Amino acid sequence: MPRKEKGKIRIIPLGGLNEIGKNLTVLEYGDELIIMDCGLGFPDEDMPGIDLVIPDISYLELNRDKIKGIFLTHGHEDHIGAIPYVLRQINPPIYGTKLTLGIIENKLREHQLPHEPKFHCVKAGQVIKLGQLSVEFIHVNHSIADACALAITTPVGVVVHSGDFKLDLTPIDGEMMNVTRFGELGKKGVLLLMCESTNAERPGYTPSEKKVGKSMEYIFSTNPDKRIVIATFSSNVHRVQQIINTSAAHGRKVAITGRSMLNIVGAAVELGYMTVPDGVLIDIAEIKRYKPEQLTLITTGSQGEPMSALYRMAFADHSQVTLGQSDLVVLSSSAIPGNEKLVGRIINELTKNGVSVLHDHVVEVHVSGHACQEEIKLLQALLKPKYYMPIHGEYRHLAANRALAIDMGMDPKNIFISDIGKVLELDRKSAKFVGTVPAGKVLVDGYGVGDVGNIVLRDRRHLAQDGLIVVVASVDVEARLLLSGPDVVSRGFVYVRESEELMDEVRALATEAIENCLNAREGVDRMQLKTCVKDTLSKYLYAKTKRKPMVLPVIMNL
Repeated sequence: MPRKEKGKIRIIPLGGLNEIGKNLTVLEYGDELIIMDCGLGFPDEDMPGIDLVIPDISYLELNRDKIKGIFLTHGHEDHIGAIPYVLRQINPPIYGTKLTLGIIENKLREHQLPHEPKFHCVKAGQVIKLGQLSVEFIHVNHSIADACALAITTPVGVVVHSGDFKLDLTPIDGEMMNVTRFGELGKKGVLLLMCESTNAERPGYTPSEKKVGKSMEYIFSTNPDKRIVIATFSSNVHRVQQIINTSAAHGRKVAITGRSMLNIVGAAVELGYMTVPDGVLIDIAEIKRYKPEQLTLITTGSQGEPMSALYRMAFADHSQVTLGQSDLVVLSSSAIPGNEKLVGRIINELTKNGVSVLHDHVVEVHVSGHACQEEIKLLQALLKPKYYMPIHGEYRHLAANRALAIDMGMDPKNIFISDIGKVLELDRKSAKFVGTVPAGKVLVDGYGVGDVGNIVLRDRRHLAQDGLIVVVASVDVEARLLLSGPDVVSRGFVYVRESEELMDEVRALATEAIENCLNAREGVDRMQLKTCVKDTLSKYLYAKTKRKPMVLPVIMNL
């Protein structure tokens, strides 16, 4: 672990770099440490059975006494989703805006924690003082309400963390990103800007959320005879608000389905972030009382998730909704990289059943919540940072963000593309990488956190690709006798009834291997017997089938 210099800030990303999601960045000054965001990621296709991926926080556990707080920029899963798991190990105060904390409190009802979380609700514009550090929340626009950037004032200089942002000149809540405050910080001087990179490859500006509202109005006007089913991200409160408003204007009732959608809309209405006209919202169980053209359904599943409400509707597995020719499905989202096939599967299934489908490629029913190139350049121009670190993205996104900073006249030597666990140390005059701290991925499978590691994953991949052969036998090692078996069981390798000859040969080879091993001159134990069976069968099966099933000998010494 690198030696700590006095009077220097250390920036340590523990997630969110060279990957999408699980955003977590640490800022350290002397004996004080703050955490910015605490998100989760979703598993890659080479992680069979894994539900979620969270950051490795072993560095935070080592330094738990220094942690002053977790500061949250907004309420998306990739920024808050790891909190229920992290709070099992450490319990610092958590600072966030009202909606962000409301979503977390809903989430924590499903988790049993060893201690009571310490929540502190803040508003944009508020400054939290903690020893030698102070953290200011600055309002930004994003695809969820109550999003903020963070400005951390340290004895060495000001560090700005952009969070996820876009510049929306006509936001739904009427409050534009606080460009003035960023300009003021820029005039005083900013030491380091950590800026999101999600859309750094896209030229121009991100369109306003209001554009979606106009598209919705067009869709409702041109489809007065259809039941309209709209799938979108549950966290996009402003999008859901626009759908409700348009439905009410067209005399439709609105029903909501999908657990995360119900949770977030419930929290948003309760906390005053959404207003629903009286009598518009109905329970999903009541939809049979109305004609199809009197209804709008808002659902989860815009990413094609197999357990989501839209997926169950598409595959006729939803308890209350059956889709047909009188329905129009609108996918008000874009596919997250890696989800294209899942989304395509849902569109195909819906179309096959005669359901009309509208999505982003057909009509403008989605806009991004992330800054495109011109907005990133605007933030750079306002803040004029001495040093620059692209965050939130795969390497290509970080590199595109770096190129934008160079275009804006920044010295390439002052731009740092980092990686998780890498320590950037800086003061007023210099910045450099100074080693690494423990970092990586912790895998969540059901209730198990971190108990599935590389070896278990390797075994799962092995089983998924080549299957399993189990050889069961009983022996008397002292008498050097094979008492019963071997019995051979195949799972996921070959269909036994069609491969009896191969199974007979495997059984004969296993018998021969056990007997040879038992009759060897030197003493033998169960481990040697298992190794002998495993090696013999693995070689034979590869020669015969060019496949490598997992061979699992179960040998009992009676």
